[in-house]
Amino acid sequence: MITYTLLSAVVLIAVFVFGVAVLKTELFSSSKFWIAYSIVVFFQLLTNGYLTSQEIVTYNPEVITGTRIAFAPIEDLFFGFALVTLTMFIWERIGSSKKVDKASK
Repeated sequence: MITYTLLSAVVLIAVFVFGVAVLKTELFSSSKFWIAYSIVVFFQLLTNGYLTSQEIVTYNPEVITGTRIAFAPIEDLFFGFALVTLTMFIWERIGSSKKVDKASK
């Protein structure tokens, strides 16, 4: 059985490799990325804290490590980072290809 922890780690690594090696973006060196991501993390922690404190969302302790940051399991933070980063990698790639198209016209 693939645990939530293992799956989140695999997704995190896959997105990192895809962005850096395949798309060849330099997103991680941009302060804009880290500012945007810090805003996302703030709201992710706020939302996760509310949802878990109200027991709207519960986690099976058999499939997570139990490590939490402000009520959010580390696995949720990994998945959140992977999803946001993948979106920004693709956004960056689409934006840069549009700039090339405009420059060639």
